[in-house]
Amino acid sequence: MPPYTWRSLVQRARQLWRGSLQLRTVAITVFFSTIAVTIISGYMSISIATNLYEARKSQAIAEARQATVSVQELFDSSVTSSGTIDVESVNITAATTIRSVASSSGGTQFAISRTPGQTTAVTMTPTSTRGLDTTVISDELRDQVAQDDGRLYTQAVTLQSEVGDDPGLIVGSVFEVPTAGQYELYLVYNVRDVQQTLDFVQQTLVIGSLLLVATIGLVTFLVTRLAINPVRVAAETAEKLAAGQLEERIPEKGEDVIATLARSFNRMADSLQRQITQLAALSRVQQRFVSDVSHELRTPLTTIRLAGDVLYEQRDQFSPTTARTAELLHAQVDRFEVMLADLLEMSRYDAGAVEIDTEPTSLVRLVEESLEAIRPLAEERGSELRLVAPGGYFEAEVDARRIRRILQNLLGNAVDHGEGRPIVVYVDSDRESVAIAVRDYGVGMDAAQLERVFDRFWRADPSRQRSTGGTGLGLAIATEDAQLHGGNIDVWSVPGEGTCFRVTLPRERGATIDHSPIELPPVDPLEPVLDGGAGDDDA
Repeated sequence: MPPYTWRSLVQRARQLWRGSLQLRTVAITVFFSTIAVTIISGYMSISIATNLYEARKSQAIAEARQATVSVQELFDSSVTSSGTIDVESVNITAATTIRSVASSSGGTQFAISRTPGQTTAVTMTPTSTRGLDTTVISDELRDQVAQDDGRLYTQAVTLQSEVGDDPGLIVGSVFEVPTAGQYELYLVYNVRDVQQTLDFVQQTLVIGSLLLVATIGLVTFLVTRLAINPVRVAAETAEKLAAGQLEERIPEKGEDVIATLARSFNRMADSLQRQITQLAALSRVQQRFVSDVSHELRTPLTTIRLAGDVLYEQRDQFSPTTARTAELLHAQVDRFEVMLADLLEMSRYDAGAVEIDTEPTSLVRLVEESLEAIRPLAEERGSELRLVAPGGYFEAEVDARRIRRILQNLLGNAVDHGEGRPIVVYVDSDRESVAIAVRDYGVGMDAAQLERVFDRFWRADPSRQRSTGGTGLGLAIATEDAQLHGGNIDVWSVPGEGTCFRVTLPRERGATIDHSPIELPPVDPLEPVLDGGAGDDDA
């Protein structure tokens, strides 16, 4: 299987694991249940095997002891009054006695061997059951049995049979043969029946354990399904509510905790729907009010403008006080017109009635035009304007009028707060996005001011004299213009070091951007300018 297929499978499994609470619950329950059942089943299997083996061993020892006693009594009773004994004849009889005493369902074999290192007048021929491989009797066992300490010794062995290897058990003991010395008796038991019983028990335990784990998994699945399904329904309903489907509700069934949760959730949804509806209605009223007021004010403002222009043009004929009044009236009418235009623009954004007309545009050309427009004001304030454009894909699909408005606002703010220091405009781009950054070296802003810099009708320092006569809506409108293009505006500022606004836009309409080709703040090329020099790229 290709590596990418494995990665895809692992990724899907990881997503499924993270996304399904029911799967995690069932998997964890089955995992720990399997461990517990395995431990319990293993303990039971070992305990049963030990008990079966010990029971069979006790039975074999008892039979071996009885066989040893019987053989010893047989040899002792076979001694004649003259003190002689036919050991070979008694040996044959002893074999029959051993078979009758040590009978086993699995089959019992025996071997009689002379203990090494003895010197006697008579030697009895060792005997064993036909087919018995006496090599299974280890030297260690023979050494233990030869000690003749009155104990019986056992050894577990593997016996060869027609069907394969079988487990076996050897029990060794000693007895005395008159005139022939000490002999060892080994009873060999085939315990295949015990092994078969143990295999059956272990198989039963394995099957039972698997069935138990499967049952636990199934029960856990059913229980978690009953518990999680209402939660899943609540989550889906919450998602629909978040998407704006305010009429969605959770079905209410029963009187349990889930039903109580559903009723509480539905009451919360009802309350939210009422509040959202009220807020939406209030917002529409507010938007309509701003729009209507702005439109209605245009007629009297036009009249005031005409009358003010007449007075302004004839101010030379008035007294100094009246002439100054005419000049103030003319300036404030200009500012009032700008404010009305900004209010109308914001009302259009709030109503969602704004559209853009994009076409391939050179942003460098737009920046140059904006710099030329504000240059007289910048020179009046003592600020030098610079353009840094290292080259790149500067054409982008934008609405030139709105981008020009963004530049006018950012440049105006830079002039007002630049403290007469140089103002640098950076233009750069890559294949996906273009960016414009306006950097001043003026008073700057602190963190609290940065949080509110894009709020409507907010100014960093209302007491400062403004050369551009702003309304407090410029940055809010600039942000809306940038977002309308699918871009954004970022800001950097440090008190005493200046401020930098960066506009990042996609080169193609409808594309998304996740980076900017200009750092914030940009790399500073202004050291010669700040020292009084001039660069090669002055605008």
